[in-house]
Amino acid sequence: MTQFSVTPIGKVSLRADGMFIELEGKYIPALQELDGFSHVNVIWWFDESDHAEARSILEVPAPYKKGPPAMGIFATRAPVRPNPVALTAVQVIRIDHERGAIQIAYIDANDGSPVLDLKPYTPSLDRVEAPQVPAWCRHWPGSVETSGDFDWENEFNS
Repeated sequence: MTQFSVTPIGKVSLRADGMFIELEGKYIPALQELDGFSHVNVIWWFDESDHAEARSILEVPAPYKKGPPAMGIFATRAPVRPNPVALTAVQVIRIDHERGAIQIAYIDANDGSPVLDLKPYTPSLDRVEAPQVPAWCRHWPGSVETSGDFDWENEFNS
């Protein structure tokens, strides 16, 4: 099987003044014309779960209170997986082209998590008008904009 090599383009930075994607200097020119996109897809690495044990987990017991008793890892957004790659659509607050920093509203990554790539969110490619989900999670919010007020703490088993 072919192995791939990836190099982070930056990192997630959680600071007192907000959440940021901070790029390595050589990638700053890649921000050109990103202005105007309200959201970007951030592809990042679950670095704290990058070890052999986590990569070998293929099934997990009931991560969600209303979910089935066991789930395949591909049916979850858990950090333990064969390749700890994460994808989060984030709202762009502002872009500092000089510093190579994108201030974002929220990301479910930890401070220092490596960022592998950024792609502009475009509804023609990224939005699904009527997605189908299993019955156990149909009560979840219908968009990222409404999920901030949802009681996510009550959805997960400890």
